Amino acid sequence: MPAYTAPTKDTQFVLHDVLNVSASGIPGYDELDAEFTGAVLEEAGKIASEVLHPLNVVGDTEGCRLENGVVYTPKGFKEAFEQVKEGGWPGLDMPEEFGGQNMPYVMGTAVGEMFSAANQAFTMYQGLTHGAASAILAHGTDEQKNTYLPKMVSCEWTGTMNLTEPHCGTDLGLMRTKAEPQDDGSYKITGQKIFISSGEHDMADNIIHLVLAKIPGGPEGIKGVSLFIVPKFLVKEDGALGARNGVSVGKIEEKMGIHGNSTCVMDYDGATGWLLGTEHKGMRAMFTMMNEARLGVGMQGLAQAAAAYENAVAYAKDRLQGRDVTGAKNPEGPADPLIVHPDIRRSLMDQKSFVEGARAFILWGATMIDKAHRAEDKDADGLISLLTPVIKGFLTDQGYDMTVQAQQVYGGHGYIEEWGMSQYTRDARIAMIYEGANGVQALDLVGRKLGQDGGKHVMAFFELVKSFCKDNADVSETYAKDFIEPLKAASKDLQAAGMFFMQNGMKNPNHALSGSYDFMHLFGHVCLGLMWAQMAKAAQGKLDAGSSDAAFYETKLATGRYYMARRLPATKLHLARIESGADTVMALDADRF
Repeated sequence: MPAYTAPTKDTQFVLHDVLNVSASGIPGYDELDAEFTGAVLEEAGKIASEVLHPLNVVGDTEGCRLENGVVYTPKGFKEAFEQVKEGGWPGLDMPEEFGGQNMPYVMGTAVGEMFSAANQAFTMYQGLTHGAASAILAHGTDEQKNTYLPKMVSCEWTGTMNLTEPHCGTDLGLMRTKAEPQDDGSYKITGQKIFISSGEHDMADNIIHLVLAKIPGGPEGIKGVSLFIVPKFLVKEDGALGARNGVSVGKIEEKMGIHGNSTCVMDYDGATGWLLGTEHKGMRAMFTMMNEARLGVGMQGLAQAAAAYENAVAYAKDRLQGRDVTGAKNPEGPADPLIVHPDIRRSLMDQKSFVEGARAFILWGATMIDKAHRAEDKDADGLISLLTPVIKGFLTDQGYDMTVQAQQVYGGHGYIEEWGMSQYTRDARIAMIYEGANGVQALDLVGRKLGQDGGKHVMAFFELVKSFCKDNADVSETYAKDFIEPLKAASKDLQAAGMFFMQNGMKNPNHALSGSYDFMHLFGHVCLGLMWAQMAKAAQGKLDAGSSDAAFYETKLATGRYYMARRLPATKLHLARIESGADTVMALDADRF
């Protein structure tokens, strides 16, 4: 069975040596000294490796079952959920007034990576609840907050988001679920939703569904969509649970992965619901949840890649196959370990450089969310809005690819369920699809985010990279050659792609949209290049200061050089594709496919 060890040391390096969180000036960050964050991460790592990870294969093989309208989670899940709740982990970064610990979002993100890497399907139950609670926190009335949030923050009650219907996914304006107004201010919700993660289960006393529906007589399309709170059990005035609401499970979906999470078809038959936010402004309220979820999904791509990489390294060091072409490294044995071979090294370096770069990118993004919310910084809010589709799309695409590479290290054993590697690939696959398929993320990036606020935020990103390169060009000749020059070249490729869209996209929008997926990946590589340049600077600084842990920082530098030399040049390929325009993409009539 695969193993899992939480990346506490690497996370600490990013938080303190690279991001310098405790001195960042973000409200609440002054408490994030290394001793405090280390204690939190060590305890989270124990829960991840000792409680959640042993259940990962159980969830995968056993799955969930539906009996008489009740979904039963895999063996051990309920007990583990109690341990997670007792530790206060679901409310780590939620407000104290509702029972949370009020830590910054960056700490919730760091812990979330560990929990997701250990057991993604399990962690989704609390993850969806966190998102639903955030939507109620942002858009709910005081009564709604007081009614639902204390129990949701503790995960005594869990939450879901209900968007998709059998005939519509991305195009939610086509939805048919109705919300009929009642005299008492409530609504009767009728319709069917599909693909509802954690839609029904046996681990919470109540499940609070957030449901998109249309109020009759409202505007057509997406402008007529509203958001409703629809609890599984109605809640009495004193907070006690009342009658069962008119919501039930039609079936559990049979899926490629995340078998331990109950993905349900939900049937609403005149269920009682209450408006969350404003009539016909449901997407605004739901996007509070979806944007958080998209960052969380990007983190899932990183997490599955990290767990798969850890096991691939162990296998490559242990498995004896062939001899090193430069001379035997295990002369007393029948063969050398796999890790001596250059192509295995290439694969492992691909994985390692992605995982560590992506971890820095995710944590940097989390600090922007904290800066936007805690310091009400509109520039930070605009920048993370720009980067959200990159985090979600690029990290999940690359994360999936890295799980495949990890599986490949095992050869035939990687294809055999006994070794557990296929689960990482199967579980990672969904992250490319849900919370907005990655093609939609690319369209959002190019079609909406680039031009947002007159292009202010993408220009701020370019300036950020430019300033970093200028300010650090003299760190050393070697550093400039290995990190600054590749980053400058990649950033120029990104700017050239943006210029192509400006010059050609207005005349023919397909010229921009045909290149959107490549642009998302080009952007992602530049972001990881920036992260590696920052990490390399921090590592070199530690070495220059005579750190006693020289091996860690030397390894960090070598991994960064690999990314800059072997991965970052992909920007040139993506730019060439973008500049080829839409003609070859759109050349065939639909009936010729």
